[in-house]
Amino acid sequence: MTNTVNSVEDPEFKQPNAEFCYAGVDALLIEFGHEIDACLPSYLATIRQRILDSLGSVVSEVVPAYASLLVYYEPRAVRPYDLQIAMENLIAEVPWLCSPWSAEDANAPGKLVEVQVCYDPSLAPDLERVMTITGLSAEQVVAAHTGQQLQVYALGFAPGFAYLGSLPESLSVPRLDAPRTHIAAGSVGIAEQQSAVYPQDSPGGWNIIGRSPVQWFDPQRQPMTAVQVGDRIQFKAIDLATYQAIVEQGASS
Repeated sequence: MTNTVNSVEDPEFKQPNAEFCYAGVDALLIEFGHEIDACLPSYLATIRQRILDSLGSVVSEVVPAYASLLVYYEPRAVRPYDLQIAMENLIAEVPWLCSPWSAEDANAPGKLVEVQVCYDPSLAPDLERVMTITGLSAEQVVAAHTGQQLQVYALGFAPGFAYLGSLPESLSVPRLDAPRTHIAAGSVGIAEQQSAVYPQDSPGGWNIIGRSPVQWFDPQRQPMTAVQVGDRIQFKAIDLATYQAIVEQGASS
């Protein structure tokens, strides 16, 4: 997977071919190129649902990530070759829709989730570092981070950890040289042209520029995380007083 990010306005990006390979005795990996693209999350989400709807008797799960689908199946119920042919036919039926979208676009991919974030320096230990690297002011960093919708490219690293992209190039910064051993749940990080909300206390190497009062992952909830691949995120800035009030309200409820 390359770090190249193709936008929905890139005229050179065309519908990728699906390439199949074995991934163990009970899984097939379908790859759609090797680049991060704004066009792919909703496309993969649509294919995933088609496979589950049509082949659910032999397919147990389909995991989308960036430019691939990992399909788990029951090897005693279907031959890999037959499953591949069936999925190739399904993929051929999914239209390639890659065009700019906005919050007002009824045809936009996935659902739109608003995430409140407090960018106060007391909750943003790497804000100064990001400002130094990018040359942006604190206000400009916040404006760049909240200025556009981001798509969910993948879920991984930790339960509920969603990789979001793509950030504007002006906000692209490298990961920390030495990862932290502890990052608080709700911390909002950026690395390269991606962002994420840490779903629980954990180690991590991304630049922390704020914190969200939202409980991002709850194992007692169904679904356990509020977003899936193909959904869209809109970050919204809140002040420290609002953040504290939301946290206190959640603690007392």
